[in-house]
Amino acid sequence: MEKRDPYAALRFKEFNIFLIARFALVFGWSMQFVVIEWQVYSLTNDELSLGIIGACEFIPAFFMAPFAGHIVDRKEKRNLFALCIVLFSLISFCLYWITSISVEQSWSKTTILYCIYALVFFGGILRAFFGPTIFSLIALIVPKKVYPNAATWSSSTWKGAAVTGALFGGFLIAWMGVHYTLGLVFLLVIFSLGLVSLIRRKPILNKESQESIKDSLEAGIRFVFTNKVVLGALTLDMVAVLFGGAVAIFAVFAKDVLDVGSEGFGVLNAALSSGSILTMLATTYLPITKNTGKKLLFAAFGFGLAMILFGMSKIFWLSVFALFLAGVFDGISMVIRQTILQLKTPDEMRGRVGAVNSMFVGSSNELGALESGIAAKLFGAPLAVVLGGTATLFTVIIMNARNKKLRALDLTEDLKEHEKERN
Repeated sequence: MEKRDPYAALRFKEFNIFLIARFALVFGWSMQFVVIEWQVYSLTNDELSLGIIGACEFIPAFFMAPFAGHIVDRKEKRNLFALCIVLFSLISFCLYWITSISVEQSWSKTTILYCIYALVFFGGILRAFFGPTIFSLIALIVPKKVYPNAATWSSSTWKGAAVTGALFGGFLIAWMGVHYTLGLVFLLVIFSLGLVSLIRRKPILNKESQESIKDSLEAGIRFVFTNKVVLGALTLDMVAVLFGGAVAIFAVFAKDVLDVGSEGFGVLNAALSSGSILTMLATTYLPITKNTGKKLLFAAFGFGLAMILFGMSKIFWLSVFALFLAGVFDGISMVIRQTILQLKTPDEMRGRVGAVNSMFVGSSNELGALESGIAAKLFGAPLAVVLGGTATLFTVIIMNARNKKLRALDLTEDLKEHEKERN
């Protein structure tokens, strides 16, 4: 039996460049998310305004995703990724400029708030393209044999960047202020753009055809909804993020429930993702391809329990511990989901399937922010989180009973088939 190599994907130079670029980008994006939430809540002192941020990003990300997948499948991936970063840098610069106006108090709070919402909306359009582009690009950088390992490192890099980005975002608000923190975000985005330029252009695997946009979109959606394994994995993550997540209302917990200020706000944001560091170390050495379905169901159930504990806690460090556990389970779930998608998706459909994935999971982050804001307004933040965690548990129980293919999933044979193709 071939010895497992936990660093298989890291032996490819372009994949290392991609990881560093993605870390810088997500680090900056996470900092920006924390700063925007803090700034908006400071301007309004209204939980619903945090939900509106989610709605502004969800609407364009969700409805643009199918068209983004169609475009991604037909375009060169490296250049498309670079273009997305360029446009994101414009958003970061505009936020930096708007906060300088805020400091000078030359615009009203309402005007500044609407400008932030507009930039978040534009960011939602970009989010529709980022997901399928990254998903497709990874498959062109490494061979199929190391897809699971590459998915682990990519997902863990994303989580690790989210950890440090959220943590630094909270602290830098206190140390440097909102304005200069956003300036640092802009520099990080430019740095990631420079790294992406070091990756070579990639071939377009989807051959030109007479297929209409409508038929192309339907093919991608049909593939996901007729594949019970892929659909089950996406559904679990969607429900967990949509109802079980609470990132959008962490500012409420930091200010009104736990009374820990902006520094505590940064710690809460970081804690949810920090468990992924442990996940990264574990999943690079321990195989996730064996009994994959059972591991995914276990991780989703554990995430729901951890979020219920967080919602019930009134002690800051107990809340941090609960979010750390949630991060561990969420990290496992994300690595498994990405591995399933990489191994089960045909090369010519990666953009469209990645787009559907972004509709299920990526957009549910923003819709989940809206749901969290509304639920916190109606029931209070703690009860809203407890109800969301409970909804996650019920979903796992139903999925375990109804989706036998997902429960019995084992990706070991898929890896063997890909190795035969390679040889």
